[in-house]
Order: sequence, then structure tokens, then C-alpha cells
Amino acid sequence: MATKHEQILQYINDLEVGYKISVRQIAKELNVSEGTAYRAIKEAENKGFVSSIERVGTIRIEKKNKENIEKLTFAEVVNIVDGTVLGGREGLFKTLNKFVIGAMKLEAMMKYTGAGNLLIVGNRTNAHKLAIEAGAAVLITGGFDTDDEVKKLADELKLPIISTSYDTFTVATMINRAIYDQLIKKEIVVVEDILTPIEETAYLSVNDTVGNWYQLNGRTDHSRFPVVDEQLKVHGMVTGKDVLGTEHSTPIEKLMTKSPISVSEKTSVASAAHMMIWEGIEVLPVVDEYNKLKGIISRQDVLKALQVIQRQPQVGQTIDDSVINQFIELVNAKGEEVYQCEVTPQMTNHIGTISYGVFTTLVTEAGNRVLRSYKKGDLVVENITIYFIRPVQIESIIEIKPKVLEVGRKFGKVDVSVYNQGTIVGKAMMMVQLIDR
Repeated sequence: MATKHEQILQYINDLEVGYKISVRQIAKELNVSEGTAYRAIKEAENKGFVSSIERVGTIRIEKKNKENIEKLTFAEVVNIVDGTVLGGREGLFKTLNKFVIGAMKLEAMMKYTGAGNLLIVGNRTNAHKLAIEAGAAVLITGGFDTDDEVKKLADELKLPIISTSYDTFTVATMINRAIYDQLIKKEIVVVEDILTPIEETAYLSVNDTVGNWYQLNGRTDHSRFPVVDEQLKVHGMVTGKDVLGTEHSTPIEKLMTKSPISVSEKTSVASAAHMMIWEGIEVLPVVDEYNKLKGIISRQDVLKALQVIQRQPQVGQTIDDSVINQFIELVNAKGEEVYQCEVTPQMTNHIGTISYGVFTTLVTEAGNRVLRSYKKGDLVVENITIYFIRPVQIESIIEIKPKVLEVGRKFGKVDVSVYNQGTIVGKAMMMVQLIDR
């Protein structure tokens, strides 16, 4: 039977998009405490199907899929610009297609403003009204208000009209940054994107015997299964090695590995891969915050996902990407593979020398690249020791020389030396785990 918390989440999920909810209302309708209702609403917000807006309340919104994560709802815009909703609250759940900056004549402005747009403009009441009539929402900058007639029209057409104290340039920058951040998140594959769902997962009960394991093994051709209780809470994992040589009547509970390592749906695939390689695990159970089974992921699932990540088109550039883009691959007079990089202003600290974080990124990337030339596949850094010998100033050209010390089936060791004008400025020793099938 579902817990009260799960019942509330299901209730909220079933609500119509745009419906406004409150802690008191949920507590009253579902006969639960306000504390329980509050915790469920907060989780619903984390899961992305409600949005809480100051001075407006909590609204049921449409949950975003990976493919349209770069689109913002008007509710999110309110939060980004710390805005006040003047009218059209019922349309806050809607998604904006593009935003238009109203820094032109009225006629020209309306040519670019259409349904689903957000017009960013100052205290130009005529523009507010025409935009609402065209099916666009309005964001008024500079902290200005608008006419009651415009607010009434916004309420009737369910199109938000928002006021913010920020200027137009700042607002456009903030919205662009929010979209850009979400584009980066779009590239990060998490466990829920690749898991085998509970409906397709084979599992055993704590009351089952080894005989049940053999039946499940024959039916699925798999040998590793999670062990759950009546509420589907994970108590253990059992494998072919565990049951080898035991009687069919032996209880699974006596043979299973208790309190197994598990992951949540929001765990990144990279973290899951690290766990599986480090612990030597082939299958991981995926659980919710109550340790209830949601599905499983296998090492093969993780490897496929990592390959997909590598093939993804770049749609949002991280700081690491900006640093690594400075890399130039060269071969020196000795025939050694080296990398050159210019220390740009963005790569320095407050005193104008290369920052420790950027230096770490550069030596890690150089080590990774040279290892990949020895062994194809993915890898994760297990340990890195860095020695900063002398500071590197802005606009210097540094040369990075990675040298592979040892490569095994599951690990590799690399020594990295960094030079500036022929003088050594830093060294690093890296040890990595290689992800193999």
C-alpha cells in the first residue's frame, strides 16, 4: 500500500496543469498533517511538476522532458528575475517560446511579438496591451506598474504580466543564463534516463528460496536479482555465486548480500559508473528516498549511455569546456605528444596567475587524452597529486607533457609535467580506473 507521502505526490501529479495548490488545502483534502503536505509539495517541486512563486503560491506545471528542458515556463521567469505578478496568474504554467526585447518603435515591436512570446519592455502601456492581445506575456522592467485595464485583460486571456526592478539588459542576461544552464544540464545523463523500470525488472522476495532463484534465472537468463519485501523495499542482492552449491530449499535471505549499494534516479551515470567499477558490481538497484525499488541498471546500460554522451552535440559550454578549448596538440622535437595552452584572463585568479582549478583541469585532460591513445574507452580519475612549483602569469604559453607510466586492464598511471618557457612550473601524478566491459 502506498504511503501518505506517495499518495499526496500522486494526487498532485494528477492535478490539471495550471491548478494552484497550498499546504492547508492538501492537508484538508487528503486528511494529512500540514507537515506531511509541505514535505510532499517540496518533493513535487524538486521533481519539476510544481513551481512555488513568492506572493503567488504553488502551481502545478508541466514536467519538462530532456528534449525541451531549454524552454522556461513563465513561473520560472518570475523566480529568475525576482518578479511580481501583476496579472494573468493562471497562465504562469505556460512555456515561453522566445523573448523579445522592446527597444524599438511600437509597430516594429509588434512584428516580432507573437503568441507564446515574452515581451521585455519598460513603462510603455500601449506595448503592454498590444502584446497581451497578440497572445504574448509581458515582463516590465525598472519596477514599473501598468494600467488596471491591461491587468484585467491579462487575467481574461490568462497571460502573465510581470514586473521586475531590474533593467532590460540585466533581465535578458539573467534569462539567457538560466536557459544556458539548463542546456548544460540537458547533456548530463542520469540514472532515470537509462534504467530498466520496475515493471520490467526481475526480483526476488525475502521469503523466496534458492529454488525460486533458479526459476527466475531460467526465465530471464540473468543471474543477479534484487531481493525485496512486501513494500518493494530493497533488502539485498543475490547472484549466481551466492547460490552455487546450495540446496534449493535454502532461504534467499540467508545467502543474499544485505544492505547492497544502490543509486537514486537522479544519480548521474558518471557517478554510477564510478561506483560499479570501483566496487566491481555488474548490476545496481535503483531506489527512491524510502529505499523502494524503482528498477535496475547494468554495467552494459552505463557503457552505452557513456558512449551516447560522447556523441552528443555540444549545446551548452561549461567552464571546463572553455578551458580545454584552448588546447593545441603538438609533437615536439623528440617525437613526444605535448599540448600547448595560453593562459587567458578567464583562467586566472585575483592576482593574475593561473588558478589551481584550471591547472588541475588542464593536467587531468592531458592525462586522459594520452591514456585514450593507449586504450580506447572511458575512464575515471581515482587519485591525483599536484605540485605547484611556481606561478604562471596571465597570457603565458604553457606546455603540458603527459607520460604514461603504466597501463593495466583496469587502471592506468600517468605523470604530467607542465613547462613555461622551458622551465617546469608544475607536476602531477594521476591514477585512473578504466571502464571496461
